[in-house]
Amino acid sequence: MSKPRTITMAGLLLASLLGVGAAHADDMLGSYVARISDRDHHASDGYALDNAAQMVRQDRANWHKFHQRDSDDEGDGWFRTNDQRAQLQRMLERGGAMSASTKRAIVNGEPLIQVDVYEDSVRVSILEN
Repeated sequence: MSKPRTITMAGLLLASLLGVGAAHADDMLGSYVARISDRDHHASDGYALDNAAQMVRQDRANWHKFHQRDSDDEGDGWFRTNDQRAQLQRMLERGGAMSASTKRAIVNGEPLIQVDVYEDSVRVSILEN
């Protein structure tokens, strides 16, 4: 095999390995559905929350800690503790976790959402306004 061809093959092999590693780094773990109701718009001590990430986090606190569940809410295995819910909020605040219209729907209403959970990120979509 010629030297340029060997270098090309090595580069392709490396690129494919890096590609597989990148895809593997954020594998989907699962998803859950939740209704973001009025109770999720307020912190546990009563003050009004002002952004969608806080409201989705509060929904999980209401599910796991306070057992205040809406009929549409599903459980999850990822956000049981306060530290895990803090991580959820950080992931929700990253670009790409929620579109602007999804954020508006959560802040201004009581939508049914789906949260797709990945190893290093989450993505929220509206199922019903």
